[in-house]
Amino acid sequence: MGVPAFYRWLAEKYPMVIVDAIEEEPVVIDGVQIPVDTSKKNPNNIEYDNLYLDMNGIIHPCFHPEDRPSPTSFDEVFECMFDYIDRLFIMVRPRELLYMAIDGVAPRAKMNQQRSRRFRAAKDAADAAAEEARLREEFEKEGRKLPSKGESQTFDSNVITPGTEFMAVLSIALQYYVHLRLNNDPGWQNIKVILSDANVPGEGEHKIMSYIRLQRNLKGYDPNTRHCLYGLDADLIMLALATHEIHFSILREIVFTPGQDKCFLCGQMGHMAANCEGKAKRKAGEFDEKGEAIVTKKPFQFLNIWTLREYLEYEMRISNPPSEIDFECIVDDFIFMCFFVGNDFLPHMPTLEIREGAINLLIAVYKKEFREFGGYLTNGSTINLSRVEHFIQAVGSYEDKIFQKRARLHQRQTERIKREKAQARRGDDAEPQFQPESLVAVSRFHGSRLASAPTPPPFQPSGHYNSQASASVRKDNKEAFERPLKVSRVSSGATVAAAIVEAENNLEIDAQDNKDELKTKLKEILREKSDVFNSKNAEEDKIKLGEPGWKERYYEEKFSAKTPEELEAIRKDVVLKYTEGLCWVMHYYYEGVCSWNWFYPYHYAPFASDLKGLGELDISFKLGTPFKPFDQLLGVFPAASSHALPEPYRRLMTDPNSPIIDFYPIDFEVDMNGKRFAWQGIAKLPFIDEVRLLAEVQKIENLLTPDEKRRNAIMFDLIFVNSCHPLSACISTLDNKCKNMPNSERAVVKEKINPKERDTCSGGMNGYISLCGGEPCPPIFRSPIASMEDIMDNHVICAIYRLPDAHKHITRPPQGVKFPKKDC
Repeated sequence: MGVPAFYRWLAEKYPMVIVDAIEEEPVVIDGVQIPVDTSKKNPNNIEYDNLYLDMNGIIHPCFHPEDRPSPTSFDEVFECMFDYIDRLFIMVRPRELLYMAIDGVAPRAKMNQQRSRRFRAAKDAADAAAEEARLREEFEKEGRKLPSKGESQTFDSNVITPGTEFMAVLSIALQYYVHLRLNNDPGWQNIKVILSDANVPGEGEHKIMSYIRLQRNLKGYDPNTRHCLYGLDADLIMLALATHEIHFSILREIVFTPGQDKCFLCGQMGHMAANCEGKAKRKAGEFDEKGEAIVTKKPFQFLNIWTLREYLEYEMRISNPPSEIDFECIVDDFIFMCFFVGNDFLPHMPTLEIREGAINLLIAVYKKEFREFGGYLTNGSTINLSRVEHFIQAVGSYEDKIFQKRARLHQRQTERIKREKAQARRGDDAEPQFQPESLVAVSRFHGSRLASAPTPPPFQPSGHYNSQASASVRKDNKEAFERPLKVSRVSSGATVAAAIVEAENNLEIDAQDNKDELKTKLKEILREKSDVFNSKNAEEDKIKLGEPGWKERYYEEKFSAKTPEELEAIRKDVVLKYTEGLCWVMHYYYEGVCSWNWFYPYHYAPFASDLKGLGELDISFKLGTPFKPFDQLLGVFPAASSHALPEPYRRLMTDPNSPIIDFYPIDFEVDMNGKRFAWQGIAKLPFIDEVRLLAEVQKIENLLTPDEKRRNAIMFDLIFVNSCHPLSACISTLDNKCKNMPNSERAVVKEKINPKERDTCSGGMNGYISLCGGEPCPPIFRSPIASMEDIMDNHVICAIYRLPDAHKHITRPPQGVKFPKKDC
C-alpha cells in the first residue's frame, strides 16, 4: 500500500475514522518524575483488551530517527525502543494481552521487495558517504571545525533483518524489558505478554493476524474483545478489516491532519497563521540549554475500524441488487479491489494511481457492474476469477482517458517545476528572513481586518498574532547578537583555566553548529541529485502512455518483446503470474501463507485491460517451507551488508569466484518509469535462483558456530506472565510434570490452554504452552544493557506459546458481538 497515499486518501474521504489520541504525561514533583499509573482508567475512554505491536514500526524510528541525533550503539536503540513501547502502552493500556511481533523470515513473494529496498539503501548510503566526505573537505578548507564522526554500531540499517546479530540481541533486550515491566509496573501485573521475535517465520503484522484469526470463534473467546494494533504500514487497515472483528483500532503517529496546511508565517505544521506565536522552528538534532537532544514528540491517532465499516456500508450501496446484499462480502471485495492499487507482493499496475482517484474509480465501476458480473468477487480467501475478469475489463475501458489525463497533468507539472527551478536559480523567489517593521504593521492591519470578517471553521483568525511574532523576532535577534559576547566574555576574577574551558566550550558549540549545517546541506544536495528535473540527461519517455501504440511500446521496452507473437506470449505469462499473485495475496490476508516459495517473476505489472481469460486459468500452490534466516539474508542483502553474516556466507557475496556472485551487482539500473525522484524508481535487480542459492548454502552450513546456529534456527513465540497471573500455575504444573526430561524433550510436550474460565486461567486465550530450554522463572535476570540494572528478585514466568490448531477463517463478526452506536 502506498504510504502515506492510501492513509491520506482514507482519512480525507472518511474523516471521522480518525480520532486524536489523548496522552497522559508523567508528573514531576520536586524534580522527581512520577510515572503514569496505567492500571487506572484509559483517558481515551476505551478499555482495550489486546494491544498488538508491529515492531518494525518501532525499531526503524529508533534505529535511524528523523527528529533527533542518530544513536551510535545498540544499547541506545534498545532504550529508545523501551521508551517508545512505554508511550504506546500508556495510551492503550491493554487489560489482557500485549503481543510484540518482529518480522521473521518472509515468504519469497515479499523477499523481492525487501531485496530491492536493501540494495537501494546500500547504494544511497554509499552516495551519501561520498557526498559527506566531499562536504567535510570543503568545511575543513574553510577552517570550519567539525566533530569527529566516531564509531557507530548503527551505520547500516540493513541489520534490521532476521538472522543478524542485532536481531538476536534485540530479542534478549525485549525479554529483559518485559521482565522489568511485569515485575514493577502495576498496569502490567495482570496481562499476558507474547514475544514473536525474528526467529519465528513470518512478517510481524501477519503473525499478529494469524493469532487473531485463530482465536476468534473458538470456545472461551469474547466476541467483544477490543483490539488495538500499532504499526506504520497502511495495509494494517486492510488486515484489520479482513478479520471482521468489530472493535478494532489502528494506532499510529499523525502523518498529517486532513485539510490542514502549514502556517504561512512560520512554515510549521500544527497551527494556522491566526494562532501563530512566532516561535522558531526546532531543527532535528538541536540541543537544549542542558546539552540534551531536543526530541519533538509526534502526536498519535486512532483509526477506528468500526467507523470505517459504517462509511463503507454507506459508500458501497448497490442500486437494484440482484439479491439481498451481504455487507461482510462487500468488505472482502473492497479489500480485494484495493490490491490493484498497491501491495507489497506485486509491482504497481500502471493503470491505477491512488493520487489520481483510482480507488474511487474502482468503487464506482464495482457498483455500476455488480448486477452484470452476477455476485461478489471473492468468497473469503477465494477469488471468483470470471467475475474479476468482467470487473477489471470494465476498469480497463477507462485506460486511454486515464493515460491521456495523466500525460496532460505531467506536462503541466514539468513546466511548473522547471519554471520554479529557473526562478530559484535567479533568486526571483528569495524572501528576506525577517519582515521589516513596516511590513509587520501592514500584516497587523490585515490581521485585524481578518478578525472582523466571517471565516469558516477551522480558521480562527485574530488581529494580534503578528505583533507577537514581531516581538519574538526582536528578542531572538537580540539574543543571537549577544550570545557570542556572553560566551567570550571572561569576568575580571576568572582564572586562566576557566577561560580555556570556556573557549573549548565555545569551539564545541561552533563544531556542533557546523555539523548541523553540514547535515542540512547534505540532505538538500542528495535530494537535488535524486530529482530527475536536475539531470542534464533525463531519461526519455519511450512508452508515451495515452498515445496510439502505447501497449505495444510498453511490452517492447519493459519485457523486451520483439515480435507480435512474442508480445502475446509474454502478455499471457505476465497475466497468469499476476493473477496467481492476486490469489496468493488474498489467501495470505485471510488464511495465511499458501506458498512460501511462490513469487512474481517480473519487475512490471500488466495493464487492467490485459487481464483477459482469467476464468480459464488453473491456479494452485504448494506450501513449501520458509528460508532459514541466513538463507534470506543471502537473498535480500547487497554485498555492502555482508558484514552482518558469518564469514563463510560473506565469501559467497564478495568473492569474485563465488558461484552466485551474479546475485550481488554493485551497480544496477533504476528505471524511473515516469517518476520524479530516484527513490521512486524500479531497481532492476536479478531475481534470486533459489535452487542455486540453497545448493551453495548446504556446502557451508556445517561451518557455523553454536551461536550462529541459534541465530539461523526456526523458533517459537514466547509467553510471559507475572507469578500472580493464573496462567503461571499452568506453566509451573507443566514444569513439574517434565522435571526429569532432557531439554530437547521438554520443548516437545504441549499442554492445551483451557480458555473457558476467562478469570481463572488464560483470559479466553486458546492455544498450547510448552517449556523453554532454561528455567521458566530464573530468580535473577541479567540486563543485556550496560546502563540498566539486573532484575534481582524476578517474579516472571516464561514458556513457549503455540497457536491453536489451524481452522478456516470465518469472515463474519463473531456471534454475540455488540455493534457500537453509529457515528455517521
